[in-house]
Amino acid sequence: MNSTPVANRLHIGIFGKRNVGKSSFINALTGQSVSIVSSVAGTTTDPVGKAMEIRGIGPVYIYDTAGIDDTGDLGEMRVNRTKAIMGKINLAVVVTTGALCDEQDRALVEELRARGAKALLVFNKTDIEPLDERLAGDLQGQGIPWAAVSCLTGGGMDAARSSIIEIAKTLEAERSTIVGDIIGHGDLVLLVVPIDLGAPKGRLILPQVQVIRDVLDNDAVAMVVKEREIEYVLSSLKEPPGLVICDSQVVLKVSGDLPTSVKLTTFSIVFSRLKGDLAKFVEGVKAIDSLHDGDRVLICEACTHHPVPDDIGRVKIPRWVKLYTGKDIAFDVHAGPILDRDVSAYKLIVHCGGCMINRAEMLDRIRTTEERRIPITNYGIAISYVHGVLGRALSPFPYEASLLDHQADRQ
Repeated sequence: MNSTPVANRLHIGIFGKRNVGKSSFINALTGQSVSIVSSVAGTTTDPVGKAMEIRGIGPVYIYDTAGIDDTGDLGEMRVNRTKAIMGKINLAVVVTTGALCDEQDRALVEELRARGAKALLVFNKTDIEPLDERLAGDLQGQGIPWAAVSCLTGGGMDAARSSIIEIAKTLEAERSTIVGDIIGHGDLVLLVVPIDLGAPKGRLILPQVQVIRDVLDNDAVAMVVKEREIEYVLSSLKEPPGLVICDSQVVLKVSGDLPTSVKLTTFSIVFSRLKGDLAKFVEGVKAIDSLHDGDRVLICEACTHHPVPDDIGRVKIPRWVKLYTGKDIAFDVHAGPILDRDVSAYKLIVHCGGCMINRAEMLDRIRTTEERRIPITNYGIAISYVHGVLGRALSPFPYEASLLDHQADRQ
């Protein structure tokens, strides 16, 4: 469990005003000195995350955040960074006290809920500030779960921990499978993995490794080849593979080498389903046909990998989109785990597979673009679309394929 990738862990965020005991609550919950504790308001200045394991839940990633009531120019920056973290959270704990609980705390709970998180309101310092029974009744009526604790004495912590565990049981950090629902027992799944400048020396990239593990977990057979070996492998097999998954950069070649009866998709497409909403990405890709000279497109990378000379997101996708549209389109790149830029100027967002962020954040990014009526799609979907083979690459997903309005592949 300690080696579970951060993106696959349940993300728990601790929120609230300054000096209500957020850091103390994390330490009491985990039984470790995870966060610095001080009587000085505003001790936690930036969100601090740590991978841990909580008995009864398993691998988690816990965020300690700055006070939501911070003030001044620097305080406003801290609050904005705290709000940026909200999109990552599966389970939110809003810490307050009986004396300080007000509409700001309730609004914070509602904001977190609106962004897809389950929320628990925790009243700290009950050894000196007993919880008002009328307030507890109001919360009950509003459907806001709560717990009363004293991080100093440990009172109520067992009950709070139990509440968190019960809420966590209703949550899934990720879908239960990547491809298990589209393959059968004993199927041969052929994985086409180019070894190029983007391939890390001595290993495969995370999505490829995770797909191999998922195939094995579902009692199927994984075979890994490079794109130049497909024809030889297919001729050597007694039966065709049940599914072929390839790197998006070689989807055009692979689709040409495969019989049309064999289902084909890409690593990026299966991760768009795992992390986000495949249907919305397919709908979004059609915006490519509406791009005009001077329009801006945002290439969104969820990690901070070192770009290579012919980088897929920064070089190849812009080149392919320009060739496909024949338009003079401007491309910007945003890299990193926090999307904290104004996206309203863009006509389209093309997002990476998202292997380094969790599903909650990807869905939050999709919600953000929907609110601004900006279409969003995914690397693999965009690449297959401009190469004219998206219908083929969606063959394992009939519903999403139907969203192309029966548009014929251009190949």
